[in-house]
Amino acid sequence: MNLDDVLAKIDAELPAATDRLLELLRIPSISTDPAYKAQCDCAADWLVRDLQSFGIDAKKRPTPGHPMVVGHIDGDGPHLLFYGHYDVQPVDPLELWDRDPFDPAIEDTPQGKVIRGRGASDDKGQLMTFVEACRAWKEVHGKLPCRLTFFFEGEEESGSPSLVPFMQENAEELKSDLALICDTGLFESRVPAITTMLRGLLAEDFTITGPDRDLHSGMYGGIAANPINVLARILAGLHDETGRITLPGFYDGVPETPPEILEQWNRLGFDAEKFLGDVGLKEPAGEKGRTPLEMIWSRPTCDVNGIWGGYTGDGFKTVLPSKASAKLSFRLVGTQDPEAIRKSFRDYLESSLPPGFTVEYRTEKGSPASQMSVEAPAFEKARRALSDEWPDEAAYVGCGGSIPIAGYFKELLGTDALLIGFGKDDDNIHSPNEKYDLESFHKGIRSWARVLDALTRNA
Repeated sequence: MNLDDVLAKIDAELPAATDRLLELLRIPSISTDPAYKAQCDCAADWLVRDLQSFGIDAKKRPTPGHPMVVGHIDGDGPHLLFYGHYDVQPVDPLELWDRDPFDPAIEDTPQGKVIRGRGASDDKGQLMTFVEACRAWKEVHGKLPCRLTFFFEGEEESGSPSLVPFMQENAEELKSDLALICDTGLFESRVPAITTMLRGLLAEDFTITGPDRDLHSGMYGGIAANPINVLARILAGLHDETGRITLPGFYDGVPETPPEILEQWNRLGFDAEKFLGDVGLKEPAGEKGRTPLEMIWSRPTCDVNGIWGGYTGDGFKTVLPSKASAKLSFRLVGTQDPEAIRKSFRDYLESSLPPGFTVEYRTEKGSPASQMSVEAPAFEKARRALSDEWPDEAAYVGCGGSIPIAGYFKELLGTDALLIGFGKDDDNIHSPNEKYDLESFHKGIRSWARVLDALTRNA
């Protein structure tokens, strides 16, 4: 099948594709707010109609929360599944928006034309890049190049409570040779990227209690253990002088990044000094002997996200507090086991408490890291296809954050995920004035057409 004809069709139909995206962006599908339940339903209905308009057998599927949209079309070659989400973040604070967040528009900026509106980048604009690539392919060739499943979620921004049960109940229907996800971005807003490493996440939220009430520091200071002092000592002991995390067994399952991947990362020319300078810092912290991108993408972390206790109002209240609390998060890599690390942390914490102290935990289940093998032929095919579309050669990258859906595909369906996205660092996702560059939308559509061609040619 002729790829050039598909690319020409995409170029010619960009205005119509943009209008369709603007129409979807006008639907305020905020999943976290029950007041927008009907609008989430409306967005799901819109996607069903749009998929059906070019021959996809699509249906809205109920869940205890917001509906899923699932569509299928038969074809020769591999079976690919594309995942995206149609729900969006709340818009607060509304007064910081320059326009109504659900009245999207094309705006001229010094950097070029952008699509401005809530969900433009996260994730409606990204989702529609794939849909528009498939539409153009179908219109040019009368059929798609392979068997395809479309899988759109409406609860990603509210923790995906219905996702795992739905995937478990419909596992046979959703199994595919490869999952495609478009919810990531370009490296430093310019280099096309395939994300192959996603860190997992474990959170601990706890309170330690010492004396049974707040104590007068003049009467008890020096003889009574102060829970804040105890907590500070415990937290400080989580790292040694080289930046390594001290918990027993913490590095079990942490792999070394292959030299060829490190070399590729070094060629990206990442400027750690500028990266940190943009937020008022000067030099990298973390593990000694590791490159900045290693520390962000392929090394585990332990960070204190919040700490509180005692009197924090104006003036002084000279007490030894009864309680002290903290929130910690661990970003995990490789095959690190969240529950084994939780046990190691709690053993360390409890063994460090003075006699008479107690601890109360408030936690949720952790999620392991996801790592895709770039040795699978599909990854290099996709990387070369992206390189053909963009000025810079595409790279395999890591992601410091967590995208649980990629892990669910592997864990629940036995399917690897190819994560490709076209967002930019300044897209303001989750913030006022969210945008998606028109170039990202246009070249994103062309990119998916190239990837589809690469993955299915001679398959």
